[in-house]
Amino acid sequence: MLLIPYHAAMAWNVWEEPNYIFFSGSKIISSIVVFFSPYFMPLLFLLAGISTKYALNKRTYKQYLIERAKRLLVPLLFGTLAFMPVMTYIADKFNCGYNGNFFEHYSVFFTKFTDLTGADGGFSFGQFWFLLYLFVISVLAVVLIIIQRKLIPEIKGDLPVWGGCLLGLITPLFSELLSVGGKSFVEYTYIFMLGYYLFSNDQFVDKISRCSTAFIAVGLAACSLNVYLFIWSSSEHSVLNTAAKFTAEWFMLLGLIGAGKKYLDFSGEISVYMSRNSFPFFSLHFICVVVMQYLLCDVFSSTFLLYLIPVIIAYIMTFICSGLFIRSPLLSFLIGAKTLKNSENKSV
Repeated sequence: MLLIPYHAAMAWNVWEEPNYIFFSGSKIISSIVVFFSPYFMPLLFLLAGISTKYALNKRTYKQYLIERAKRLLVPLLFGTLAFMPVMTYIADKFNCGYNGNFFEHYSVFFTKFTDLTGADGGFSFGQFWFLLYLFVISVLAVVLIIIQRKLIPEIKGDLPVWGGCLLGLITPLFSELLSVGGKSFVEYTYIFMLGYYLFSNDQFVDKISRCSTAFIAVGLAACSLNVYLFIWSSSEHSVLNTAAKFTAEWFMLLGLIGAGKKYLDFSGEISVYMSRNSFPFFSLHFICVVVMQYLLCDVFSSTFLLYLIPVIIAYIMTFICSGLFIRSPLLSFLIGAKTLKNSENKSV
């Protein structure tokens, strides 16, 4: 649910990161991105690592990798070929004054390789970089797990709370390794493997759940400090800013997983619905945001309304489109989701 306001806010980022649509910088709106960015993607990789532990308990390595290819590579290819040309076409028109039609722009998309952001109309994976990273990390994880099981047959994965806190201290060491656009392959692999070995352990999660309120308090304080230092401070504090960012990342991961164990360990109609729609929601949300910002950019003079109204409409559009996709076996396959009928049978 955070994807839409997060990505919509990128149109006003004050650090001038290329985006499909860029208005003028807004410190207030940029603060939304900076507040969530330390732990937003790490949490997804951590959850993927946890899920992998459960998946490999009932699948062979081969079955797991085949399932990963279907759920990750197929929507990666489909999203890159079907959605990204639309978004980069809008970006080229808005940012670079492109005058050609949409179909002519396909040749631009498949021949222009610059910074891979798509902001200049060139080739981009867009938000589907996550699927590419996750697939490669999943394959690498299987290799590492096979090696580990041959060398050390069993790892309990239970640590005291202070041990779990210490593991976050080395995260900054990985942040620049194999990093593309600020997305470190090594850091995300490390977090994925911690999800597999540590956060999938019920005893460890029970321990951090008892401290989840304190962890979240520290994490939110660090997030706020990170926003102030990066956006609002008149002077540069790079070391302190880095410390705040990674403190926010690790303590929010600990706090959210612990709080999830304590307060969200249940199933109901809403959770089933959201789980069923989560993957198509991820794939479809950004194109809805970009289209609405492009169509409404001349309608609203107020920055607040130009941010808020496309966000609201994008939510509606994304839920409607997600619902349509999961009702079609073909579209569900292409977007990496289970069809509505299959997911209902599984729930029953």
